[in-house]
Order: sequence, then C-alpha cells, then structure tokens
Amino acid sequence: MKSTPFDRLVLSDELKEVLCCVETVFPESRDHLLELAYQESDEDLLEVAYEVPGQGRVVEATVARCRNGAAVNYPEPYMRRRDPEAMVIADDRPTDKSHWRDRFDGDFEPVRQETLEWIKNLGRVIILPFLSGDKKRGYPTLLIAPANAGFFVAGLADLQGFFPADEIPAGFQPRSVIFLAPPFRHTHFGGKQVVVHNRRPGMHELFAYNLYPGPSAKKGVYGILLSIGEEEEWVTLHSSAVRLITPYDNEFVIMHEGASGGGKSEMTQQFHREPDGRILLARNTVTDDDLYFDLRDPCELHPVTDDMALAHPSIQTSTTGRLMIEDAEAGWFLRVDHLDEYGKEPSIEKLCINPPEPLIFLNLDAKPGSTVLPWDHIEDSPGKRCPNPRVIMPRHFINKVVDDPIGIDVRSFGVRTPPTTREKPNYGIIGMLHVLPPALAWLWRLVAPRGHANPSIVTTEGLTSEGVGSYWPFATGKRVTQANLLLRLIQQTPGTRYVLIPNQYIGAYKVGFNPEWIAREYMARRGSVKFRNEQLISSRCPLLGHGLERLKVAGQLVPKGLLRVHEQTEVGVEGYDAGAKILTDFFKQELEQYRVTELDPLGKAIIDICLDDGTLNDYVNILPR
Repeated sequence: MKSTPFDRLVLSDELKEVLCCVETVFPESRDHLLELAYQESDEDLLEVAYEVPGQGRVVEATVARCRNGAAVNYPEPYMRRRDPEAMVIADDRPTDKSHWRDRFDGDFEPVRQETLEWIKNLGRVIILPFLSGDKKRGYPTLLIAPANAGFFVAGLADLQGFFPADEIPAGFQPRSVIFLAPPFRHTHFGGKQVVVHNRRPGMHELFAYNLYPGPSAKKGVYGILLSIGEEEEWVTLHSSAVRLITPYDNEFVIMHEGASGGGKSEMTQQFHREPDGRILLARNTVTDDDLYFDLRDPCELHPVTDDMALAHPSIQTSTTGRLMIEDAEAGWFLRVDHLDEYGKEPSIEKLCINPPEPLIFLNLDAKPGSTVLPWDHIEDSPGKRCPNPRVIMPRHFINKVVDDPIGIDVRSFGVRTPPTTREKPNYGIIGMLHVLPPALAWLWRLVAPRGHANPSIVTTEGLTSEGVGSYWPFATGKRVTQANLLLRLIQQTPGTRYVLIPNQYIGAYKVGFNPEWIAREYMARRGSVKFRNEQLISSRCPLLGHGLERLKVAGQLVPKGLLRVHEQTEVGVEGYDAGAKILTDFFKQELEQYRVTELDPLGKAIIDICLDDGTLNDYVNILPR
C-alpha cells in the first residue's frame, strides 16, 4: 500500500497529537500552492481574516487574483514591512537577544500550549515540508499554517522550495518547525509583529505571530540557519553576489554585504539609464547640477545570490584561498520601491508583468483581474507610497542565474549614507570606492550601520546598527560567537579582498546606487583590487581604509570629489572631519559590546586599534594580506 505524505514524516508525539486533530493539506505542486493562496475559491478578491476575542472578525490581509499572480495587501501600514524588534527568544540557551521572560514577564510554555491548542481547533491546516538552506545542504523543516493563509505558504515555498506531496522523502524528520498563528498578534502582543524562536534539543521551533513574510518566512528561516551554523561553526552571510563577464570575456565575482537597504539586490541589477541612454551619475543637492556618465558596453551579469549566501564548510574547496558560497534560497524577496515608472529596470519589469508562472506580490496596488504593475505601489496614506513593495521571484525564473558554488574575488560592504555639507555635516563622507584591509573589513561587519532612510523596516531614524555581519537582527545566539566566526572566515580566505561602497549620497551629491554599479564595472574590468602603492591614498578617516587616486571606466574619469569627499567645495575639510567624528564615535560606541572574554584575542586587538584612534597602518599590519 502506498504511503501517505503524513506517513513519511518522523514527528514527535506532541506534534502527531496536534496534527491528528485537523485535516492536513500537503501541496502537490506550485499550481496547487497558488490555488491555496486563493483559498481554493473562485472569488477574485479574498480576505484572510480571523476571529479575535473582543475585536470580532479582523482582516489581516487581502488577496487579489490577478493575471500575473496574487496581489497581497495588508490593511495596516505597520504590517507592510518588518518590525526590527519582532524577534524574541524563549529558550534557556545562550543569547544576547530579547528574552521572552524579560519582555513578557513570564514563561513561554503556556503561550506555546495555547498556540498548539489553537492549531488543533483550526479544522484544516497546510503542511509544507522544505529544506532550510541549499537544496543539497539544507535542513528538513515544516511549516504548519492555517488553511486560509495559503499565500504565506506559497510565498515561503517560492523562497525556500518545497517537497510536493508525492516527493516527500521517507523518514523526513524536521530539524525545525514553523507554526503560523496570526491572531495571537492581537490577543497577546498588542498588534505587534512577534516571532518567537524556541531552540529545543534537536528541534528549532519558530512561532510566527503575524502574516508579513519578512520576519518569519524570510528572516525566520535565516535565523534557523544562523542558529544551526552557530552550533556547527559556519555562517550564512547577508549578501548578494554576482558573476560579471567583462566585454573582454573575463570573469569576476563580487559579493555585496550590508544592512537592509544597503544595496544587496541592486548589485545584481544593471544601470538605470536616462531616455537617451546616459547614466545620471550624481546630482548636486546644493546647486542642482547633474553629472552624467556614458557606458555603452557594460559587463554581463550572472546573479548568484540576492540576500543569503551559505558559506558552508563542505564547499570551501578553493585552491586560491577565495571564499566559496552558494545561494541559501530558492527564490528572492525583491523590493521594487525603485521602480516608480515604466522602463527603470526592463528585465525585472518583464519578469513581473509576464512571468513564466504567476507570482506572489506584496504591497502593490492591483485590482482583481488586472495585471500587477511593479511601479503601482500601495499608499500608506494619501500621497505617501509604501516604501517596501515586494515580489517573491523564484530564482530559476531569472536569466543566467548561477546554481553551483562559486569563489568570491571581492567582498564589498554597502552603507546607506545621508547628504553631507559643511553647514549640515553627517556621515556621508564615504567616497565611491574604498579598499579595506581585512581587519577593517571585519570591523565594518561588526558594526554594520543600518544607515539613512532604510525602506525595509518600520524604524529608520538616525544612525543605528544591524550588528555582526549585518545579519544580527536575525541571529538567535551571542554576538561574540558570530564575531569570532566572521573573523575566522576572513583569516581562512586570504584570496578574497574587501571594499566599501556607499549608496544614496556622497557628500552633497545624490547618487542612488550608482556607486556600486560604477565600482562593479571598474573592479571587474581591472580583474582585481590589488593596487600599486601610488594608486591608493590613505583616507582622511582611518575607518575608510584606502581611497583611490583616480577611478577610470571605459575612458571616463569619475570626478575626484566623488572619490575624496573633503575635496567637494560644499563639504571641505571642516564638514568632512565633523562627519568623520560622527562615524568614529558611532563605531566606538558599537564596538564596546564586543569586548568580552570570549572574543578572539586578535579581534580584541583590532577593536582596541579603533578605540585608541589607531592609524590605517595599524589595521593593515595586524592582519596582513
């Protein structure tokens, strides 16, 4: 007799008891997932709603059946982006994160039992078996969700892949389980997004108490991988990566890391051009003067990752000492806030408007039966567009995507910077491209500034930190453990080099993401970021490593003021130094928390250089390449 999907799962007695009380639906195909997203209904506009004691029927989301996919929207603007305070830890394993007992004044177990009882009484649930991480090196995971939350299930399936009902391997024993219980947001957490990680022996439980995929389906899975990696001593890096093929048919691979909004997705995108084909490189915010760049033959782009890169020990096989990575996702959670009109990015627009198969869209304004357009963003309030419109794009839909592990030539780090002038100094003093010694590259990953006007999260004011590797908001353990893992990875991969790239503003100039696109072309065409001494200049602020004497691409020189911000007349030395102090003080403030006994002695010595106002040579000499 043929086994059922349920028979092929190896579950705890507690989980069996929960699931035996409900009808279980195992998705049979991606088409079936889309049917579940529409709640297996013929209606064109559906509500995802739950009964909440004292509030009645609460609509959490709407799902519109459109020509090119499901347009999901949330009535509350708060639910349209990730709350950076969503994560809570419920277990007693080591952590630096907010703990349940401290935040909610009690033990998690009663709420855990309430959640399981709520699932028992649902009547019907969807079970999605998948692998957290790479399809070869992933960890068995289950999602258990209410039947009316099919869009959430379909989105997670696109992000991480899944096993169709007939293909679930026999003996599938979950290493982690995600429980989705949206109404608890109202009954227990005052309407806030809360995601609870409960790291039990051999089982990582994740309780997702909201329907926005960001903190749970996306970053929740990331947290699971980081937790497992912490145990096994490897990391999942918060990065995009792209292989470039130059006009001369040479190959160069860049991995771009950074906090949310730091330009990871943009690193895999082509230049945004004016109607005449030119690139608007920069606009002076004081004089309104424009600087243009002309590049007719850019490098060919082969995307590798968009947000999560596995640096698993089993793939560290490079004979050149380069870091080896592969994608930890099956699909990408693409933000399309930059698409505000037709023609900004034709390749993504084509995939959104005419995809091979229907897609899951979030925060885009679309009527049932219409075509979802990536530039029609929902409004948070009249005249104020939501800054976080998204599309979940299966990576195999993307042209020339790289599936195999690949070696990294350069690890770049992106920072959202504010406008900076002499009259209004700020930390927007980073030039278009800085070359970092490994010790400084490690410090930038420890601090990971979230930066200016972050569109991805609820709170965006001021200079704040996302911490170790920029993935700290998703990690469940100790800062120092992740700091040590990152330092060890840098020591073990001497063939990979490091650069720093700003976005949004360079001094008084509005530049958007052009710096990373120009820098990408420059590095790929050079084939290296090894420079002769006379080609590099010590930055006026030691934290910025080396600046470039000049940057020339396709016969065109980038203006020196975009390389060395203190040479801009609107900034000058006075404005630059004031901004450097803001940045340096912020680094010192953030690095203090890493000065604990568990920190690697080399790491302590590097941090001491910063705290003691050391020189660039101090950073170069302590961890030479």
